[in-house]
Amino acid sequence: MKIIRYQNANGQIGLAWKNDEANAFELEGDIYGKLEKTDRPADVSKLLAPLEPTSILCIGLNYKAHAEEAGMAPPERPILFVKGINTLQNPDDAIEIPQFQESTEVDYECELAVVIGKSCKNVSKEDALDYVLGYTCANDVSARDWQLKKGGGQWCKGKFFDTFAPLGPCLVTTDEITNPNSLGIRTHLNGETVQDSNTSDMIFSVPEIIAFLSGSTTLLPGTVILTGTPQGVGMSAKPPRYLKAGDSVTIEIDQIGALTNPVENESF
Repeated sequence: MKIIRYQNANGQIGLAWKNDEANAFELEGDIYGKLEKTDRPADVSKLLAPLEPTSILCIGLNYKAHAEEAGMAPPERPILFVKGINTLQNPDDAIEIPQFQESTEVDYECELAVVIGKSCKNVSKEDALDYVLGYTCANDVSARDWQLKKGGGQWCKGKFFDTFAPLGPCLVTTDEITNPNSLGIRTHLNGETVQDSNTSDMIFSVPEIIAFLSGSTTLLPGTVILTGTPQGVGMSAKPPRYLKAGDSVTIEIDQIGALTNPVENESF
């Protein structure tokens, strides 16, 4: 099932499912419990990120070709960093280039996002997908200057600015995506394809990532896991190609859809 979260004309927030013709109908129930389809058309005035995460966990350097373009050896274990829930952004809303704490090196990163649907701890990779609710598109927006030069040796500062985690356009449940490591994944910047890969190039598969992150650690329902980006990031272009006001970025993943965000300068 393809699930969207939306705001109607009265400002109320709801969930809906989309059929093959992309028409949206209201859902009843709890996204982490039982959802029931209705035949009532959904009044979608604004599309929202498909969920409000309880946490956003991110894996770095997880595609073989991306590690090669970065000139780095593949890691022995998944590299973990985090984003705050303040970074969440809706489809079609702007990615903001930081101005108060200025960044001139804001980069795009297309990523498959995994949404945990029920609490898990110490799960095996064989059982890991049993705890997944579904998948969506993510853009792990990164201020490279703050990530690599001004962040005190930690990545998080460059990943933690408002609007730096767009998610959407929908959440696709696991009955429709049975193998998350066989999906085409792309970034289009102003209509030009700048990243084009497949999740099969991951160094650590989705089940391996979940098993690693759940080790001695409880993953709550609503945990969003960003699984890394493939080659083609702006930092690695020659010359580097960073986001600027007026740009438009689209993250596209097979079987999920396309997540588009304009780019604007932060206002304050």
